[in-house]
Amino acid sequence: MKRRTLLVMACIGLAGTINLSFTKADSFRELDLSGAWSSTATVSGKPAKHMLVMTDGYFSMATYAEADGSFITTLGGSYSNTDNSLSVTLEFNSSDPSSVGQPTTLNLKETKEGFTVSSSDGSIYYAFTNVDKGKPGALAGPWLMSGRKADDGSIANRDTSGPRKTMKILSGTRFQWIAFNTSTGEFFGTGGGNYTTKGGKYTENIEFFSRDNTRVGAALQFDYSLKEGAWHHSGLSSKGDPIYEVWSKR
Repeated sequence: MKRRTLLVMACIGLAGTINLSFTKADSFRELDLSGAWSSTATVSGKPAKHMLVMTDGYFSMATYAEADGSFITTLGGSYSNTDNSLSVTLEFNSSDPSSVGQPTTLNLKETKEGFTVSSSDGSIYYAFTNVDKGKPGALAGPWLMSGRKADDGSIANRDTSGPRKTMKILSGTRFQWIAFNTSTGEFFGTGGGNYTTKGGKYTENIEFFSRDNTRVGAALQFDYSLKEGAWHHSGLSSKGDPIYEVWSKR
């Protein structure tokens, strides 16, 4: 049987259960699903966007209003593939913390248009279109905050093995940061949008922000560099405060 590599995710807590599939124009060989994917939907009678980032076995998906970027929900975690199924274990779910840590396996099928995904009762159907394939941005991958520069100029390291995590996950053009606790299922906040990396500058254009919707539409530029595999990120936060962060690949 021709091997197919497919992806699906379950989003719990809007109106019952939302599950997702992805559409891509490439032939269904050994697909590299790293990149960003998008879909539109109607939530509470209003147009909404699902934005998915997949890279190196981790994923995040955010749902927000198309009109003004109002945050609706987010989930993500780790995934692995087989020929006709994908296993997902959530690390965060803003709509249903009880789902964190619970593995889910869903059935997938190729269609003429791309992918479909179905639950055992056949009630699920969603489609996503490809946004990018992990390029051109220089920072694609899942990153955990691993340090901050202290007042004396030294780097205060953070243990990334603990349950309290801040992750920033990037495709070639999209980013999302999420703060969460894998032990308790707590969700602390998220934001995201599109980004560029040019001339040592990393620029974020915010499309959603769970804590403060007034920040939607802001463009933030930072200095960035890669030192011994770590991403050094400095500039002004969305509040205007100076920051110097260090991020390490998962």
